[in-house]
Amino acid sequence: MGAVTSTVAARFAFFPPSPPSYGVQPLPAPAATPAPAPGAGAGEGKKGGDGGGTVLELTGVPRRGNVEARRLRTKRGTEVVAMYVRQTGARLTLLYSHGNAADLGQMYELFVELSAHLNVNLMGYDYSGYGQSSGKPSEQNTYADIEAVYRCLVETYGASEENIILYGQSVGSGPTLDLASRLPRLRAVVLHSPILSGLRVMYPVKHTYWFDIYKNIDKIPLVRCPVLVIHGTADEVVDCSHGRALWELAKVKYEPLWIKGGNHCNLELYPEYIKHLKKFVGAIEKSPPPSDESSESTGPSDRTPTEPEGTEDSRKSLDCKDKTRPSIDHRHSTDRRDKPRGSVDRRDKSRKSVDHPERPRASVDQSDRPRKSIDRFGGMMKSVRLCNIDCFKVTATSGS
Repeated sequence: MGAVTSTVAARFAFFPPSPPSYGVQPLPAPAATPAPAPGAGAGEGKKGGDGGGTVLELTGVPRRGNVEARRLRTKRGTEVVAMYVRQTGARLTLLYSHGNAADLGQMYELFVELSAHLNVNLMGYDYSGYGQSSGKPSEQNTYADIEAVYRCLVETYGASEENIILYGQSVGSGPTLDLASRLPRLRAVVLHSPILSGLRVMYPVKHTYWFDIYKNIDKIPLVRCPVLVIHGTADEVVDCSHGRALWELAKVKYEPLWIKGGNHCNLELYPEYIKHLKKFVGAIEKSPPPSDESSESTGPSDRTPTEPEGTEDSRKSLDCKDKTRPSIDHRHSTDRRDKPRGSVDRRDKSRKSVDHPERPRASVDQSDRPRKSIDRFGGMMKSVRLCNIDCFKVTATSGS
């Protein structure tokens, strides 16, 4: 039973586009270059630092001066392709792990638009076996993939842990939360249509089994930074209950965005999506970086996160409340958290800091229609194929 379920979970989880929607090629050699120093080797493209990999050129997508692509080697021996979008004046960097049935070519325009609208540097990448990345997709490979990309951000682009926001969409919530659980000074996390675990997408199990994949339900209590959850209420691929349960389990909550009528693959088309994201990034930018009482962090550790006491009992039912967790403004009173707010005006007034993180906005409960072409971001996203609507459904050809 365990072997069969594990096989099914592994097969439904990964659907890399075939053929890839983009290509890569070495950067063209400059017209005139000085002779190499003795002992210097000639390689494909430019070399970065220890984690910088090889600089490449993406083909099949528009060429932009602020976009750079690299091939990075992971600790598991695969090579993944990543793209970095530089935004002038940005103080934060978004590390984006995309969903299923997508690659960098399909996500390219979204990454460029998000970088501009949120005023952040953005790093996106393809998992092993996706796009022009080598190897085969697997849970463990995705963990190594995001770690290699994170190290490139730190070592090559000068990003620091406390100025990085991890963004995980759908299956990308797996590597995102795995890395976030091992970075004590991470700035923030965004979970977009996330999953509680691979098995829970298919079956309403109440316990975590050893053969399950992407056990986000076990890892999110270990994340110390603010967590924003975005999920569509009409998601037929990953039910909205996954997002709600993860938000409940987060230690440091930011007000979630439940998009009424939104499904698994169209949340970027709703006005509330970019509006709420901009508000979140602005609040995170104004809030002080997290402090860590332990010694300075140099990167993700290789240890397997241990489960905090009491989480097993709290997971017996998704409807159970977890113990009180501190919000971003460090309010610990359970009574204050559970009391309804005095009025909608109080809940909706603008905030100068990350305030009232545990109560959804009134506007989220109203029906939001996708934006028209008058909005540049929404108009652009209408032309982008973001993911396959069936990316989490087991196909009839899956083995028994």
